[in-house]
Parts: sequence; C-alpha cells; structure tokens
Amino acid sequence: MARADKNKALLADTNPPAAEPPDRRDEGDRLAALYGLTPKVESAVIAAIESDAEERARALVGPLHPADQADLIERLPKPQAARLILILGDGLDAEMLAYLTEGTRDEIVDVMGVAALARQLPDLPTDDAVNIVEELEQNEIDDVLAALPATERILVEEGLSYPEDSAGRMMQREMVTVPSFWTVGQTIDYLRASAFQDAEFYLLFVVDPSRNPIGEVRLSKLLCSQRPRRMAEIMDGDFRKIPADMDQEEVSILFRRYGMVSAPVVDEHGRLIGMITIDDVIDVIDEEAEEDLMALAGVGESNVRSTLWETMQGRSSWLLINLVTAIIASAVIGLFDATIERLVALAVLMPIVASMGGNAGTQTVTVAVRALALRQIDRDAASGFVRRELVVAVLNGCLFAFLAATMSYLWFKDADIAAVMAVAMFANMVVAGLSGTVVPLGLVRAGVDPAVASSVLITTITDVVGFFVFLGLAALYLM
Repeated sequence: MARADKNKALLADTNPPAAEPPDRRDEGDRLAALYGLTPKVESAVIAAIESDAEERARALVGPLHPADQADLIERLPKPQAARLILILGDGLDAEMLAYLTEGTRDEIVDVMGVAALARQLPDLPTDDAVNIVEELEQNEIDDVLAALPATERILVEEGLSYPEDSAGRMMQREMVTVPSFWTVGQTIDYLRASAFQDAEFYLLFVVDPSRNPIGEVRLSKLLCSQRPRRMAEIMDGDFRKIPADMDQEEVSILFRRYGMVSAPVVDEHGRLIGMITIDDVIDVIDEEAEEDLMALAGVGESNVRSTLWETMQGRSSWLLINLVTAIIASAVIGLFDATIERLVALAVLMPIVASMGGNAGTQTVTVAVRALALRQIDRDAASGFVRRELVVAVLNGCLFAFLAATMSYLWFKDADIAAVMAVAMFANMVVAGLSGTVVPLGLVRAGVDPAVASSVLITTITDVVGFFVFLGLAALYLM
C-alpha cells in the first residue's frame, strides 16, 4: 500500500467522525464539550453514589480535572458530597481542594479529617497549602501543622506569618533562581537535571550572592538564546519586585496594569523569597469583585450552599437598614399628606421622580466604586471626576426633565404639574449624580469601604430629596 494510502487508513482508524457543523449542534452541548464535567458524567456519579458502587464512582471521578472535581463537589448536596469524599479516601486529588470555595472546603475538611488533610498538603504548591490552612480554625491549624513533615511545616508557618490578604500569603516558594554568570546552556542543563518537571513557572530569576533579584528571564528568551550567552546578557533588569506585605488587591492592580504573568516577592531586606503567578492573581480579582458585588447588593457572603439561617442572617441586616431609610422617605411624604389628598396626580407621579434619581445615583456610584477599586481616582483626579459626573447629571437632568414634563402634561393636561415635575426631576438627577461621586469618595477618606455603604446612602438621599422637592414645590405653587 502506498504511504499516502497508509496514512489515510490510519487517520480513518484513529480519528473520530467529523463533527456536525456548529449551526446544527445545540449551543449548550458545544459548550459542555469544553469541560470535563458534563451533565451525563454528573448523573453517572450521583447514580454510583446512591447505589454504593464505590469502584465506579472512583473510576468516574478519577480522570476529571481537579477543577471539575471541585465543581462536582460544589454541585452535589452535602450528604452526597460527604459520601463521595469518603469513597475517594486517599485517592482524592489534593489539587481539588484549592478549587473549592471556603465554605465547601470547611465541610470537606470536617468529613475527611485533619490527618487526611495533612497527608494531602505536601502535594500542593506552598501558596495553595497556605491558602487552605489559613481558613481553618486555630485548633485545626495546630493539628495540621503538627502532622505535616518538617520541611512543609516550616514553609506553611512562614506563609502564615505574613499579614492576611498580603503578597506573602499569595506567593509560592517553588521558583527557579540562577546566578548572573551562568550561561544559557548551564541553565538549561540545570533545569533538565533538577526536580522542576512538575513545577509551573514562566520566569527565571537572576540573583546576586545575597539572593537579591537583579533581573528576570522569560522562558521563551532562554530557549531562543545561544547556549554560550551569559544570563546577565539576556536578563531584563527593568522589572517590578513586590514587597511581601503588599495588599493582594494592590498586587492584582499591578498585574492588570502591566500585563504581568509572574513577579518576584521580596522581604524587607530586598531578598527574593517567592513568586506570584497569574493564576493566583485571577483568584484575587475574582474574590475582590465578588465581595464588591455582594456588598453593593447587600447579600453578605451567602451562596447557593448556605443554609436558610445563614442566608437570612446575611440579608436581614441590610433589609433592616433599608427599612429605616424607607421610613425616613415615608416621613418626608407624610409632611405633605394634605397636599397629596387634594391633588391625586402627585401620588401618581412622585414614584417616577424617586425611581429616576435612585437609578441615576446607582449608575454613578457603580462607576465611582469601580474607579476607586482600580486606583483610577487619586486625590488630584477626584475633583475632575466629580465635575465630569456633575456635567453628565446636569445634561441628563435637562433631558429627562423635558421628557417627564411632556409626559405629565399629556397625562393630566396641567402645565403647572408639568413644570413642578420638570424642576423636581432635574433637581433629583443632579443630586443623584453629585452624591454618587461625593459619597463614595467621602467614605474612602473616612476609611469605610464604599462598596458596602454607598448604595444605602445614595438611595436614601435620592428618595428624600426627590420627594421633598417634588411635594414641596407642589405645596408652594399648586395649592
């Protein structure tokens, strides 16, 4: 058989049939194919757990990526998740623990026990091990540290010694350091002869005899350079060293701004002690974004696995605050009850004024909180930001005052009501834009997280101002 025919026959035997064109396949199936955990696999695992088919459960879960295993645990009801953990036993993939949320990880640790956790931690990078241990109770931390081998215990204890949410907690100790006088060939031979096969790194750090980082070399540049060249010749000396006590949010901003994939971490003496990689920064960005989103919505830290009591606790406090602010707005309305009784149109129109002001304020405060989180607003830029948003509020106020007045006139055929509606709408839109910038900036200056308190204050301000201006003008000019 000719070579071409042999190759064609081999491809026919080994390659699956060509997939149907994308437009003929269900979008959900196409997306599910990108993930290891499909609905079919999930159903099969649940069936294996319910029928006590332990070998089948292990055979189904074992090939999954650790992230898919964690996703499976998150999806399962608590009793089934606990049962699966017991079935896996020491065959549980340690890396899976790093992908679990804090609440689910606590549940899993309670099931597997501290001793089993200690057996799993040495298989993880130090940053993941520290991240898992730091979330345990103090007595559990002591038990885990006591059960760890000496080398791993020292590394974990060092990580825990740094402030919470700092670069020292994020960093991993597994990294490649070489002296500047080594050649490219020596470095490559060192990497091949060393225990770096299972490590993930994108940069090599060039250090001086005191272990101070003096440069970094990308793997691509190392592999594309001639073997006789010195590391000092190919290293990049213009790089950023992250202090171990830097807040993790600042680290994420640094990575985002400069498009970094890895960075060295140094102690107070400038010595290299670890590195941070982009996967850890993605986790921080996701965590910070989730915290701000939950805070703006006032739902605390609850999730789909939270108990009814935990969910109610997380939301009831914010609902209580909202009740107080609603009472304040209602008290303003009560001041003009006689006016409303005499002119029913006011009761129909005043929710429009409050709603528009609330939405405008929420838009502005969302932009402000995001800009503050990304460090896009400093002391010098704050005034310019306030002026810009104030101009936008004035323009929007003019536009929607005209629209609201036109709508009111067509509805009630009363020019005076339309005029009051226009003035109240304009005033509330301007107040919403101004408070949406000033309130979060003021909270930051006072040391309060603007994501937590801004929305409640903005809603109160726009409701009170909207009702007071609208009803006050009506009482003065319509009655």
